[in-house]
Amino acid sequence: MTSPDVTVTVIVYNDAARLPRAVASLRAQTHANIEIVISDDHSTDDTPAVARRLAAEDERVRYIRLPENSGGCSAPRNRAIEIARAPYLMFLDSDDELPPRAVELLLAAHREREVDFTMGAVRRVRVDNGRRTTWMPHVVAERRTVEGIEADPRLLFEHLSTSKMYARAFLDRHQLRFPEGIHYEDQLFSAQAYCLAKAFTIIPDPVYVWYIEPFAAAASASISNQRHKISNVRDRVHVQRLIDEFLVDSGHAGLREDKDYKFLKHDFRMYAGDLPYRDEEWLASFADIMNPYLDTLSPGAYERLPRPERVVLELLRDGRTADALVAARGLGHGVAPRQVTTDGTGAAYWGDSAPATDRARRELDVSDLELDTRPFPTAQFRHEITELTAGAGATLTLAIRTYDPGLRLPVGPQRASLLLTPGKRRMTVPFRLDPVRPGVFEGTVQLDLAAASLPVHGFEGVRHPVIRLAQQGLSNAALLLAPLDFPARTARVGDHRVTVEPEGRNPGRLQIRWQPTGTTARVIRPLVRRLDRPRVRSAVRLVSSVLR
Repeated sequence: MTSPDVTVTVIVYNDAARLPRAVASLRAQTHANIEIVISDDHSTDDTPAVARRLAAEDERVRYIRLPENSGGCSAPRNRAIEIARAPYLMFLDSDDELPPRAVELLLAAHREREVDFTMGAVRRVRVDNGRRTTWMPHVVAERRTVEGIEADPRLLFEHLSTSKMYARAFLDRHQLRFPEGIHYEDQLFSAQAYCLAKAFTIIPDPVYVWYIEPFAAAASASISNQRHKISNVRDRVHVQRLIDEFLVDSGHAGLREDKDYKFLKHDFRMYAGDLPYRDEEWLASFADIMNPYLDTLSPGAYERLPRPERVVLELLRDGRTADALVAARGLGHGVAPRQVTTDGTGAAYWGDSAPATDRARRELDVSDLELDTRPFPTAQFRHEITELTAGAGATLTLAIRTYDPGLRLPVGPQRASLLLTPGKRRMTVPFRLDPVRPGVFEGTVQLDLAAASLPVHGFEGVRHPVIRLAQQGLSNAALLLAPLDFPARTARVGDHRVTVEPEGRNPGRLQIRWQPTGTTARVIRPLVRRLDRPRVRSAVRLVSSVLR
């Protein structure tokens, strides 16, 4: 074998099923002169046999196995760096892939100009539904060479080590290796690489395919998705402190506010969305770990956050854990507070009392949400199910409480509707909301899921009902929060199995799931899928045109 241009390391642990797919994506690269190192973190399944078979099939593939499991990504990557023979290095996880031109494009960028690393776009693919998105698209939208991270600190958000091709000389010159014995090693490694690099080139082309399993079982979820573990919180905060120390030691302390903003907007934000699903013991431990670190962050980083996120942070820092859970419901979905309080200055504060400290007044001031003045279609309300009762068949009775902290709704009963759209066919159930006290309304709606109009070929998927309010010819539609702990209920509706359940993640909406059964599943849907192929559709259009 000639001297390779690029070494791509595939790290693997107990992933015999997906390893061949990852290696196949490397063998299919348009730039073929590469070295493929499979670095096995002492797997206990069939991974060693699979890796040896892959190495026997292609002389470019080498297999190394660590003598004991390290419990992370760093050690297998570092062992591979030690034996890599190429002047450029890349890293791939065994459950992901490289697009066919990834090596070609990143290597070409290196050869156009001498830089310390090149990087490209990451394509995220959800395993459950196949949806494709681009990771941090705003920072990889155009081709450019960045002369130091200070030129664009937004890149700190793109902390993946796998989206980059590194010059081996750059890593060796700075003795840059992955930190062993800790998790979230990518964040520290990438922060160091950004700060140490004199220049790096970004290309907008996809160079990595990252498979996401949002509903993976807790035991098999990736480290970054194990947010239910307090050790996960501790590890993440520990890495942030290491990054902070590195910024000071390397002369990049001026990046601290940008790095703090990234932590609040990305890392903390992921935990914030999960807070309503945690028990009191977990929340207490979370606050004990998180709050001391939050107190060290730059005030400017807080000021750059959306107001709802600042509210959650302040309530947590102030020890108001129960209130923080309420505020965390619906983050990012325009869900209003249950109540606001005004003071002599005219400011509106989150909650039922005015804050006592300067910091709390600054962070809990929700005046910028314009709860009382924004246009009615975008006005913020809060709709909660206070009681859910299952009836005969597929009927449900929902007791709903609507909070209107901006007092946008006129005094008296309100006309409302529950909207549900399975298979693009809207189901509208009108009901009435009666005033209970200023800014609070309650009503009851009966929902018969058997009355939903489904397509002839049925419907398979999940829908979340919304509440629509009307005022002077304008309408406002907002999500419906469900109790987080009611038992799932399943009923048969024609050729469908329909399940009603709490969403179980994010805001915790009422979730209704349709699953076709019987003839619809076995015959009708497969037939429709065959008829819906592009060539069949074209033929139908042609015949229709001739007949006309």
